[in-house]
Amino acid sequence: MNSREPKVPAHLIEFIKEGKKFLIAGHKEPDGDCVGSQLALASALRRMGKELILCSAGPFKRTEIKSYEHFFCSVPSENDRDGARVIIVDCSEPGRTGDLEPSLGGPPRAVIDHHGTGKEADLAAVSGGGPVFIDKQASSTTLLVLKLMWGLGLEPTREEAELLFFGLCTDTGFFHFVDGDGAGVFEAAAALVRSGANPKSTFAAIYGGKSLDSRKLLSHILIKAESFFDGKLIISFEGHEDVCRFGYESRDSDSLYQLLGAIEGVEAIVLVCQDTPLICSVGLRSRDLVDVGNIAAAFGGGGHKNAASFSVNGTIDSIKPEIIKVFEGLFSS
Repeated sequence: MNSREPKVPAHLIEFIKEGKKFLIAGHKEPDGDCVGSQLALASALRRMGKELILCSAGPFKRTEIKSYEHFFCSVPSENDRDGARVIIVDCSEPGRTGDLEPSLGGPPRAVIDHHGTGKEADLAAVSGGGPVFIDKQASSTTLLVLKLMWGLGLEPTREEAELLFFGLCTDTGFFHFVDGDGAGVFEAAAALVRSGANPKSTFAAIYGGKSLDSRKLLSHILIKAESFFDGKLIISFEGHEDVCRFGYESRDSDSLYQLLGAIEGVEAIVLVCQDTPLICSVGLRSRDLVDVGNIAAAFGGGGHKNAASFSVNGTIDSIKPEIIKVFEGLFSS
């Protein structure tokens, strides 16, 4: 990996070596990077003789991570928390751990993340003054976990390498989002493949196994797509009737973003989903001109420059004007 990247903080190495029991938590509505980081780090720490509890507020909506859901508890018990140190991965903002947040206060906490939307005050609140390993230039949190493993004197096992590669490919869109300065990403990917990761099977896990209903849902959402600001912004919608008909497991946002992102002139894509009659989830993707991580953070969500999300109370009709207004300030200037 690139030598210019920040080194693993010595305080984090000590934090792990001195601890005997750890809760490893991630953000709500986890993705492959979050889940891969948690599982690979837990496996590595178990090899060091540590006791591990994995926690996630869920829900595990994405089909490629459903098979991992049983490894996680939704809320750690008092017994789980007793004597445990907390490591929060792929998340550096208060509230992003969802229903887990009240359970993570008190014990010493560390944060490992590559997102760049957190403020210093928020980061201090999440970590509680504990060690922080943040690299806003890293393509995924799994890359930071790999670097941490090396800092602990460990090489990833085949299973760990597969999990880390899975997370890396999730957040880079299987390397579609890597820029010209991303040689270190491919160096890390090569190291993971040498340790046993299989690019072919990883691609199949992320992009395969979809249902016929998922393809039908894509057609419903594509038909609703609308263009704004001379084609720079595309917004589409998944109504509550679609959620009821097709379910969460048929949602394939990645394929939708790829299809809409191929349209000439598009700089940002927004998908608004009416998850319940009163709550919407909003996904955002961008190319280079817009930092959607900052937009999501303004609505209480999170993410990074090219991919982010948030949840908000309201309906599609009430939220749509707010979203358009935010982008108007970006594309009309």
